[in-house]
Amino acid sequence: MSTALTNRRDFLATAGRFSAGGLMAMAAAESARGYMANDTIEVACLGTGGRCRTLMKSLATVPGVRLAAVADIWDVHLSEGRKLADAKAIATKEYRELLDRKDINAVLIGSPDHWHVPMTVDACNAGKDVYVEKPLTHDLKEGKAVIEAQNKNNRIVQVGTQQRSMPQIQKAYELLKAGRVGKVHKVHLTWNRNHPGRMQRTPLNIDPKTVNWKAFVGAGRTTAPDQAFDEYKFRNWRWFFDFGGGIFTDLMVHWIDVAHWFLDLDHPTAATAIGQHYAAKDVWETPDTVQCLLQYPNNIQAYFEGTFSNARNGAMIEFMGTEGTLYIDRGCYRIIPDPGKGEVEELILGTNPRRGADFYDKPDGELVHLTNWIESIRSRNRPTCPAEAGVSAASAAHMANKALRTGQVAKWTA
Repeated sequence: MSTALTNRRDFLATAGRFSAGGLMAMAAAESARGYMANDTIEVACLGTGGRCRTLMKSLATVPGVRLAAVADIWDVHLSEGRKLADAKAIATKEYRELLDRKDINAVLIGSPDHWHVPMTVDACNAGKDVYVEKPLTHDLKEGKAVIEAQNKNNRIVQVGTQQRSMPQIQKAYELLKAGRVGKVHKVHLTWNRNHPGRMQRTPLNIDPKTVNWKAFVGAGRTTAPDQAFDEYKFRNWRWFFDFGGGIFTDLMVHWIDVAHWFLDLDHPTAATAIGQHYAAKDVWETPDTVQCLLQYPNNIQAYFEGTFSNARNGAMIEFMGTEGTLYIDRGCYRIIPDPGKGEVEELILGTNPRRGADFYDKPDGELVHLTNWIESIRSRNRPTCPAEAGVSAASAAHMANKALRTGQVAKWTA
């Protein structure tokens, strides 16, 4: 059923094994060919906030991986990341120091969105393979540079939209391609939560001396402008356009990536969107309740809704075809035929009976996606979500935000 964990096991016979003190040219050659199963892959973790540390816990269980270094611009996160890394791991507040090291093979990037492309490009140029959280880009203009860095340097880049490595979603892909729901013209995506308490702006008591705020903002290297320290923005950057992109880039991007994958789509031709503040007024810059319509070639429409004020439908995607509907969430898929079109078919892996949950115990999305990345590093086969896919998915979110912020229909012009 799942191909992600079984079809990448034929390592190249010519892949050499060298010590950390080997010649640089030999080390580079090994990286280009792949790594043998008994080689340890040395990983540096960049931006060790909460999401990165969740990934570190999963990555530490993958055989043949050592969390060899951590980097973060905040003392607290640096300390917490160090606890999850190898006992002899290097710790620094300057991530470039780790990219300069020849004994680091790959990096795990968990930084805020506006640093994803600069860090990924830097890592690729330094000869490192990359796992980078979604969304890959913070701006439409960044896509070309990150794809070029991946391909020019022959790097393995895995973007953290883990649905692509989930076995039930891979099976659902096969069923859709086999025509089980007919011709798809409409896609419905949701990510609805009911978490109004998280919008409160309460004192966080962060000592500015413990934060390299200038490095966090990254004016001149990132898309963010220079600005004064703000502890709330620092800890809630997803909801401010200088550093994140709100619900569209944080949540919609997961399911629109699945839509692009299943339907062979690259980017919308047009987008329209609305958004309001119901729970986060005067706290978040980005709306806490949004809707958008995306138009694609071949008469395909996608409709997304997201909110923090009602949990109806949760997190899911539905492909609506001429023969029926394919429902997918992170724990199952279900085919619901139109009347007279066949029988219901489903595969449920998660034990939580609630549909549309953010996470399920089965499959472990982080683990299967990280495992696919490590296997790709060893084999040099493309991972399930390379940079091209990450740029594609993020483009839909950026067009939705453009429509939201301008109040006009956004048209694809690139």
